[in-house]
Amino acid sequence: MGSGRIVVVYGAYGHTGRFVVARLRERGFVPVLSGRDVEKLKALAAGSGLEVRPASVDDPASLDAALAGAAAVVNAAGPFAVTAAPVIEAALRAGIPYVDVAAEIEANADTFAHFADRARAAGAVVVPAMAFYGGLGDLLATAAMGDWTAADEAHVAYGLSGWHPTAGTRAAGAVSRQRRDGRRVRHTSGRLEYRDDDPPTLEWPFPAPMGRRAVIGEFTMADVVTLPSHLDIPEVRTYMTVEAARDLSSPDTPEPAPADELGRSDQTFVVDVVVRSGGAERRATATGRDIYAVTAPLVVEAVDRILTGRTRAAGVASAGEIFDAPDFLRALSPHISLAPRP
Repeated sequence: MGSGRIVVVYGAYGHTGRFVVARLRERGFVPVLSGRDVEKLKALAAGSGLEVRPASVDDPASLDAALAGAAAVVNAAGPFAVTAAPVIEAALRAGIPYVDVAAEIEANADTFAHFADRARAAGAVVVPAMAFYGGLGDLLATAAMGDWTAADEAHVAYGLSGWHPTAGTRAAGAVSRQRRDGRRVRHTSGRLEYRDDDPPTLEWPFPAPMGRRAVIGEFTMADVVTLPSHLDIPEVRTYMTVEAARDLSSPDTPEPAPADELGRSDQTFVVDVVVRSGGAERRATATGRDIYAVTAPLVVEAVDRILTGRTRAAGVASAGEIFDAPDFLRALSPHISLAPRP
């Protein structure tokens, strides 16, 4: 197998990393397993024939060795406030594309702020938040925009049947809360705004069978970084079903448990996106199963399109900017179901 199919997965032994590795293999890529925990890497590789390359983000030489000869790198290791910059630096040194699954608002904002000019000058490709949070909403919003060049507002509503967070999700959330001093954040008037008040609670009209559900308004996710990075939309709001938000905040909520032969949990989701301009409204909706597992086809489709030249931008770019959003979403079948709504 040529080096053009070798993809390093940093954080390969994590919950999402394992799904990414499996999907890469299904698509004919050769994953190289990387991360700082040697024993976990060996356990994951056992009997698979996959190569293990331990590396630490505080050891640039080890990252360079891990990425040597690879065609691309996927960073699935959070907190991304710690891992993103060192792995991006290593990717730039290696001259290969970088894709991550960061849901951390601040880490994604840092990637755009710190690497946009350098990546563009180098003709490099850096795609942050190529995941359920950030990537999928951005693709849906971009597709919903259609021929609009601007909109007044975008709303991304997450209808989760429940949210059993991974240890990585909890760790990343703790880092984000620390970075913003416990405040919440929203995107308004074209910028991020930090607030000390409680978010509103309202109802969102999800499609059947979920229907109208109570949601936390301004439950801000990575979409407030990805959408405004390339769409002229000054107001971006994200919402989360109350039950899922309660699951996430409870220390007693267990991690996701496998419920099928692919290791997916039985948790389902609806992502309902609305863009508004003047009195007009456009909508796009996606449904599927397991917010962590569905990240894998998103990431691997992105890697495949980057390596085959099916991109629309260089530098640091979100999913909706660098890819043909409607075509990308269609390619995700049967992992998600699309339902454009009037």
